[in-house]
Parts: sequence; structure tokens; C-alpha cells
Amino acid sequence: MKLMSRPLISLALTAVVAIPLGALAQAQHAHVHGQIKLDVVVEGPTVVIEMESPLDNFTGFERAPRTDAEKKTAESVIAQLRAADQIFRIDPVANCKLGPVTLRSPALGLGKAEGESTEGHADLDGTFAFNCTNAAAAKFIDIGLFSAFKGPRQIDAQIASPQGQFKRALKRPTERLVWSK
Repeated sequence: MKLMSRPLISLALTAVVAIPLGALAQAQHAHVHGQIKLDVVVEGPTVVIEMESPLDNFTGFERAPRTDAEKKTAESVIAQLRAADQIFRIDPVANCKLGPVTLRSPALGLGKAEGESTEGHADLDGTFAFNCTNAAAAKFIDIGLFSAFKGPRQIDAQIASPQGQFKRALKRPTERLVWSK
């Protein structure tokens, strides 16, 4: 039982540290349409992907949906992101299965983000956790955000893995996020 709890404690500590750092990063970086930020952490038996994005990248608007068509679009986006294993396809050698998915967007009624209103420049952020039998062996993730949504043009990623720490940028239509030394 002790061995199982160490990765969970480590993940919890990472989350506690990442939340204030994420808030600081948001304060320092502009809300850029067409751009998505991803933080990928490969640790123990898990791969966790943190995503920050303007809501407009997914829905075509960045406020609470007003019309029936906008509400339908928002529901479709939420459903697609909740099926994250269809969007984030981790290197098959890692043998990963989708775990918890948390989406945050006050404009869509998803969670609460401090300082973000439901009008104006709204965001859609997410945490996607995967449980794997061999996470450390993963060397790439095929990211289907460009094919699933019209808005994203660039993905800026930071990866922390057993192979090291990496920064990568993907531009439409490239979908494979690769890391290794």
C-alpha cells in the first residue's frame, strides 16, 4: 500500500504546486486566440495533461452560449473533451487508459476559476489523467485538437518525463507531440 500511495502523494503535491504557478502564468501571459498551452507530466503509472485555452478555440465564441445553436456547440465540445482518449492518443507502448477528466470554464458552467467572468475573454481549461501500465516508455502523444476543432492553430507544450524536460510547439496540421533526448 505504501508503494501505491507515493505516486498519488507526488501527483497531489505536483497539483498543489502547479495551481499557484498556473495562476501566475495566466497573469503573465496573454489570452491568445488560436493558441493552446499544454503541460504534460509523465510520472509513475500516470500521464497527466493540463490544458489552457481560450474558449473561442473550441466554440467560436468566448462567452456563455446565448442561442440554442451555441448551446449545442458547447455541449458537443464538452462531450468531445470528456472523451479525451480520442483527442490525446498516448504512445501505445505505455498502455494507457483514460482516468479522471476535469474541465473548467465558468462561461460554460464548468467549475470556478478565480478572476474569470462568464463574459468577455473566457477560457476552457482541462486536466486529463491517464492510468498506464508502462507510462515511462511513452515517447509521444498524438494530439487530435487540430482535427477535432477549427480554432486551434498552435499548441505550446511543456513535457516533464523520465526522459527529461522538453518544450515543443506544434502548428496545424502537425499532431504528434514527441519527446526524447
